Amino acid sequence: MTSSEQNSAEDGSLWTRLYHIKHNDSNLNEGTWFTVQPCKRYRLFGQAILITQPSSTFWVYLLGILTTVLGCYLLVDHEGQISRGLWGVSLVFWGIGALLAGTSYQAFAYQLKCEGRPEVVWTSWWEVIYLIFQQVSMSVMLVAVAYSCLPAGGQKIAIVLATLVSLIYSAMVFYGAFKPLKSLITFELMVHICAPLVLFMLLLNTWRYWQYSTALDLALIGNWLGLIVTMALYENYMSRGFSEKLWAKGYWFSENDVLHVALIAWVFYLSLVLEPLISDIAV
Repeated sequence: MTSSEQNSAEDGSLWTRLYHIKHNDSNLNEGTWFTVQPCKRYRLFGQAILITQPSSTFWVYLLGILTTVLGCYLLVDHEGQISRGLWGVSLVFWGIGALLAGTSYQAFAYQLKCEGRPEVVWTSWWEVIYLIFQQVSMSVMLVAVAYSCLPAGGQKIAIVLATLVSLIYSAMVFYGAFKPLKSLITFELMVHICAPLVLFMLLLNTWRYWQYSTALDLALIGNWLGLIVTMALYENYMSRGFSEKLWAKGYWFSENDVLHVALIAWVFYLSLVLEPLISDIAV
């Protein structure tokens, strides 16, 4: 299919309206793609495959695999605890989301957003589904914490709240993708939707630790603070333009790498510190 045929097909399809959102850099195209980021061709099964941002691909795929493996472990070894099973579901959503994001933001970004197009597109359906998976992960995490820290009434409220937030957010994202409306399908909006959930859980566990001094609440406080510090590092690195400054010198370590490396450390914290403590609240 030629570029003009591809564009014509996209104009007539509801599912491809997403690709009407062009990249922020209007000068980015097939010719300049390789100058703004590292790319390398690898041979796989006799085929040359182009990977965009190889080192970044490694970090995000490693994060996705580690998170998914930990989630599957909790699902299998739930010990009859609802909270452990829910943590497993949450982390599987998180891990698969990371793999989806890494495929579109990094590894195969060229093939999904640039190749054969007169203009580079801003996003893809891989990223849209990632946003939904990431937010659902946080909602399920809220319910998991409720089963460890709240009585039955609080658990029911958490389930209703988490379900509503995820349904409303998913509807917003799909509307933004079909419209298309860029402001509804950004990483930043997803973070802003999830932030109140993290803040609530931090306050809940802080209050419970002050009241009961439990090891689980202390570990959960560390968990939420770890996520907050991770986002602060990401925002600071991006705002200072360190990615561009390093790339100008021939080195690649982006704000996404900061995010993913910090989250890998967070996953190890979950597996070594939090996981052994996860259990349902005593009735």
